[in-house]
Amino acid sequence: MMCQTGNEETKNWLNEADKSLLFTANRPPVVMESGEGMYMRDTEGKSYLDFIGGWAVASLGHSPAALSRALAEQSATLVHASPGFLNKPMIQFAKLLCEISGMDKAFFGSSGAEANESAIKLARKHGAVNLNGAYEIITVSGGFHGRTLATMSATGKPQWKELFAPKVEGFKHVPLNDLDACFAAVSNNTCAIMLELIQGEGGVHAVQESYLFGLRKICDMYGILLIVDEVQTGMGRTGKLFAFQHYGIQPDVITLAKGIGGGFPLSAMLTKEKYDLFQPGDQGGTYTGAPLSMAAGLAVVQEILDRDLAANAAVQGAYIKEGLELLAAKLPISNVRGRGLLIGFDVLEGTAQQLAADCLEAGLLINAVGTSTIRLVPPLIVTQAHVDDMLQLLAAVLGRQTASPTPAFIQEASKSPQGAGIA
Repeated sequence: MMCQTGNEETKNWLNEADKSLLFTANRPPVVMESGEGMYMRDTEGKSYLDFIGGWAVASLGHSPAALSRALAEQSATLVHASPGFLNKPMIQFAKLLCEISGMDKAFFGSSGAEANESAIKLARKHGAVNLNGAYEIITVSGGFHGRTLATMSATGKPQWKELFAPKVEGFKHVPLNDLDACFAAVSNNTCAIMLELIQGEGGVHAVQESYLFGLRKICDMYGILLIVDEVQTGMGRTGKLFAFQHYGIQPDVITLAKGIGGGFPLSAMLTKEKYDLFQPGDQGGTYTGAPLSMAAGLAVVQEILDRDLAANAAVQGAYIKEGLELLAAKLPISNVRGRGLLIGFDVLEGTAQQLAADCLEAGLLINAVGTSTIRLVPPLIVTQAHVDDMLQLLAAVLGRQTASPTPAFIQEASKSPQGAGIA
């Protein structure tokens, strides 16, 4: 990490980070210190308009009052009871999530990968109990399900093929929106089909309605589970509470994380009554349903409901896409896509990383998810004024880039798989 700042405090923090933190990401020489609403501020006092939202985590923006109150009140009452006991916020939160999702049962964790691991285990339990030992899960190329060994295997990123080998067996990968390929992959060993309805980290690519209806029919025909990973798309992100609600189908399993905690580490797996198959000891975790996390989730989700932030996501998302299309008439932007406040667009090949870096310098946070793709996932509280500011900053940076083409050595560096933001 190279420190280019003149602030002595920031230099000290960056030097300490080099000494103390395991190197797992290419991070800019910035140390974030505080946040409020749509903005974060670093140790030099510089403010940033945040259209990354902690990778779709900060659903209510930074340091939301509802979350702060819930954490303060619950931490003064009961922080942890062990998963061997019920607690009131656990029951309240499970009830709320089931009511708004149409599901029947909830299991809680701390991360999206943990929720997806739970779904994988439940699918294999279903295969063992109801499908003569079936264990294979079909997933979609370009999807992203997490960073545990099992969820990395489910994801199937080409650059992960040899990483941490051998991979967990039992996953088949098929192309997005290719129903024939999925049907061909089904065998007597298949227990589930698992996918995101909009691939966020994969470049903001959506499932076609006919494809999803076809998957639902395949699952019904063979008695296998349809697992929808809503880790990034859930809780209002796409303009409805859940992305599956755009399609008019009901999954058998839903996984949630990111936005349901508003910044507090929290995830959930939801399923139907008929798939309540785990026996005591099959699944668990030290922090499963901890009172503090349950109070956080309850407060965040209730705020999303009370303020109808899913509707705001739909309105502001449409406004963002309209603005990007106008910019595309004069600047190197193309293929604007997405739903609600999960939006992607393409820039010139090899320039996405540099664009994100230049926007950071200009006070705007955007996410490059490849060498030519930008993803926008701002907090659900974003307003038209924030969008106008974002478009103005983006246009200014792109204008400068167009006038001064990105040097070849930067283009080569941006092609490194380590360069892309992952979530």
